[in-house]
Amino acid sequence: MQVEIGISAQDRKQLADELSKLLADSYTLYLKTHNFHWNVTGPMFQTLHIMFEEHYTELATAVDLIAERIRALGHPAPGSYAAYAKLSSIPETDGVPDALEMVKQLVEGHEAVIRTARNVVTLAEQARDQATADLGTQRLQLHEKTAWM
Repeated sequence: MQVEIGISAQDRKQLADELSKLLADSYTLYLKTHNFHWNVTGPMFQTLHIMFEEHYTELATAVDLIAERIRALGHPAPGSYAAYAKLSSIPETDGVPDALEMVKQLVEGHEAVIRTARNVVTLAEQARDQATADLGTQRLQLHEKTAWM
């Protein structure tokens, strides 16, 4: 079925490709945050355990919204670890770092998502795709606040 939403096929493909990177970064950050939630130890355990849970819960909702936008543009959303490994700018973590290193890596992960979301917003604005620009802006704002806090 042909998608006719006022955005050219070429622009929809570019947007879907950029959103796929945002999806991969978001899912990779989700997985890393969930891993750290399970494995954090030390005197900050309770605070970090709760904070990490809040973050991965929000990311779980976000990945669904991003994937649905890709589908609305008429393209399949990537959904495998192999695809995410190719698309994500966030490195995996080997082993279990200490709590402060976990926080450092998660801040870096949020900063990576911010950069990817900026690319989504720029491309969406050029394509006059307000829905994708809005989604990208919301993700950008949330990750900026999370990295800052």
